[in-house]
Amino acid sequence: MRGGEGDSTVVVVGAGAAGTLTASHLVTGLSQRHRVVLVDPVGTTGRGPAYSTTDPRHLLNVPASGMSAFPRDPEHFFRWVRRHHDAETQPQDFVPRHVYGSYVEGLLETAAEYPGNARLERVHRAVTGLDRRGDRFVVRLEDHAPVVARAVVLATGSRPGTDWAPAELLASSRFVADPWTQELPAGDLLVVGTGLSTVDVVLSAHGSDPGRTVHTVSRHDELPRVHRLPTTPAVPPPPGITRVAGLDELRAAVERHVARTLRETGDWRAALDGLRPVTAQLWQGLCDEGKRQFLDDHARAWEVHRHRMPPVTAARLARVVEDGGLVRHTGTVAAAREVADGLEVRLDDGTTLRAGGVVGCTGPVGTLTRDPLLARLARTGLVRPGPAGLGVDTADDGRVLGVLPSTMPFFALGALRRGNLWETTAMPEIREQAYAVAQTVVRALHGETRRRPADVYGLTLTTGRPTARAYNEALGRLLRLQDGVEDGLRRAVALDPGFAQAHAALALLGHEWGAAGSWRGALRAAHAAAADRHLDDREISFLDAVTTRLRSDEATGAAALLRHVRLFPRDALAVSVAVPTVAFGGLTSGRQTADLVEGLGRTYGDDWWYAGQLAFVRQDQERWGEAEALAAYALSVEPASGHAVHARAHVYYETGQHEGGLAWLDDWIRTCGREANHRSHFSWHAALHELMTCDLDAVRRRYERELAPPVVTGSRALVDSGALLWRCHVTGTWTGDLPGEAVCGAAPDGWLISPPTPFAAMHAALGLAAEGDEVGLAALRTTSLAHADPVFRDVVAPLARALQLTVEGDHGAAADLLERLLPTTGALGGSAAQREVLQDTLVHALVRAGRGEQAAVVLDDRLGRRTSALDARRLAALRVAPVSRQLRRG
Repeated sequence: MRGGEGDSTVVVVGAGAAGTLTASHLVTGLSQRHRVVLVDPVGTTGRGPAYSTTDPRHLLNVPASGMSAFPRDPEHFFRWVRRHHDAETQPQDFVPRHVYGSYVEGLLETAAEYPGNARLERVHRAVTGLDRRGDRFVVRLEDHAPVVARAVVLATGSRPGTDWAPAELLASSRFVADPWTQELPAGDLLVVGTGLSTVDVVLSAHGSDPGRTVHTVSRHDELPRVHRLPTTPAVPPPPGITRVAGLDELRAAVERHVARTLRETGDWRAALDGLRPVTAQLWQGLCDEGKRQFLDDHARAWEVHRHRMPPVTAARLARVVEDGGLVRHTGTVAAAREVADGLEVRLDDGTTLRAGGVVGCTGPVGTLTRDPLLARLARTGLVRPGPAGLGVDTADDGRVLGVLPSTMPFFALGALRRGNLWETTAMPEIREQAYAVAQTVVRALHGETRRRPADVYGLTLTTGRPTARAYNEALGRLLRLQDGVEDGLRRAVALDPGFAQAHAALALLGHEWGAAGSWRGALRAAHAAAADRHLDDREISFLDAVTTRLRSDEATGAAALLRHVRLFPRDALAVSVAVPTVAFGGLTSGRQTADLVEGLGRTYGDDWWYAGQLAFVRQDQERWGEAEALAAYALSVEPASGHAVHARAHVYYETGQHEGGLAWLDDWIRTCGREANHRSHFSWHAALHELMTCDLDAVRRRYERELAPPVVTGSRALVDSGALLWRCHVTGTWTGDLPGEAVCGAAPDGWLISPPTPFAAMHAALGLAAEGDEVGLAALRTTSLAHADPVFRDVVAPLARALQLTVEGDHGAAADLLERLLPTTGALGGSAAQREVLQDTLVHALVRAGRGEQAAVVLDDRLGRRTSALDARRLAALRVAPVSRQLRRG
């Protein structure tokens, strides 16, 4: 049925927030030859039950900063509120819910007004059925002609539950099954349920009649907990929580996580917020019996702690309680009957209440049999129940699973996916689903009937599956810090010369790894490929960021790549470049790096690669126990995880476990490390352990076997080989001339005089010092003084001068300059262990300048932090020297 009726039509069933957002993305993503039909019998659009209230006391339970409808523009709603509602609104403010309904409605109206976008048709009818006609859908409507469509999206939400209500109550006109579509009766009320809806009903009832009493009843009598302001940053989930077996073990792991977070932050909320990225995995990891047991025994506790009320709402509710306007009961409704002035209701404990009406706030029913449309679709096999009987069963991308072939675009989102995802009704989840579903439908209507392949973190790849496998193999090697990344990317572009993502990745890695000139051709190929392909937003953003990074100054390029990471945090390749690691100098340092990596916890959860990245941040914060636990977890999942190995190597070094660290690291290098990229850095770590234990012959053997050029070339020749040589020189542990000339000869072109980053500049200076090249150091200082980056001017230039003075033998001046400079060297990037060579240089200069007492203070302070036979020997020599001089004088 190609090119016929419905060829360019998409039907979205449900005009609440989820359906309206999806329709908005569809209207924007499709051209004017397409039609988007938004079907729902209600008179409003974009509101649904959640945002249809007009009472200004009903507030969103998420601050304004967290309610953007666009995953890639997290401040969009906040900006809209300040323009259209209240210019004084702050990011942490809780905005009235009706304002959000206006926001969502306005998004669709704005999209529909643009003449180049798809046509929008709003149909205020109920959908009565859905049939298949070839590769088309026929959507049957109440009192309306059917609509033939290429794609259908179900966003119907869930109906309010009334199974708890006795027949006499259901038949009464004083029963309010849905307080958002029905008026509240006059007089006292009984509200069944104690969730967020109940809180809003209580506030509305008390506001309209402060003299009346509102009774509540529920099985647990648990009210939602209260948000804390300012919010505590989410604490990442404990390592391995997604791999626990069974509900009991999961409950124990969550309780430990909450207890630990409470001890460390004073706020349990941060623990639950940190679980958000892995909630779906935790739910999916339970067996059917475990899911049902959770629903019976733990779901209510989860809901009241997870879905919290704003502090201002809690304060208003507290005033109602103080006024005697709220009476709470524990139990269920056993019976009800009409009386002269209302309803008489008996609870299961025998309590009898009189009320003007009963309001149902027990929450939606999750089973599809309660929805007439879904029940009909289930009878024809178009849908089937989701896990634990909740919602409809869907694939990971939201595709509805049933009798239809996967080539027919039939999707569900929002509450309908609760069985598969559990957490799926809050805006952060809905906006992601709406965007992803719309993008998939747009591709289907553009002729791409098969789902595009994805990378290891689910990001779309515009290529074929064999090429995607080659790309993912290369990406996996990058994440494990293994050799062969660029070779793998070259295989991918050989399979598909039009694969823009792989070309762009080759350009970025070539630039960051110092392959001068090679990245230019890859970047040109990426742009040529992009011109012939319909890339998705992430791929376009990545190419734009790479282009800016490679064709602009350091600050502008770094900002572009970091912006891309903020918009697409699951782009692990971009994150790898942004974070300082074994492989990359990174775009951040210190607190910036910690903020970046810790913020990614909401995206990666307990992923092994992320655990290794976080472990390195924790060791940099001197949180050794946490770093070791994270590294151990990552290595238990992926023994080749280079980031975890790197973090553990630092833990061993910084805690003075030199023998144990050396034994473990050597074993890893011999096994998994054989495939490691940047193997020389792990050899550098092993050499440091040998140096600290005064096994100087072993240091020399390791250098000659694993670190001397041409075994090591490029950036690593400076970062590992040259830095080790200079450290040996200033600690007096290398006999004979330093082979610095070979190291500098193996460095990337241009790095010795015009290094690309401050981190590279520090090691260029160390390499030149190891060669004894005071002229090169002077040239590096000159180029650094003229650099646009203040770190070059203020840190690199004086460092080059200090090393030049050291090489020239003016140790007093070198020591004075280094003493002033050392507090600022964190801006150079890298780890404390790498920058420690500058402190060793200071000790060397102080000793040569006859200021041994000052040098002893530095070494004594270091020994107070960790054991080191080398430092202890150097300190002892400094303390013996004055005594020897006195004896000679005597």
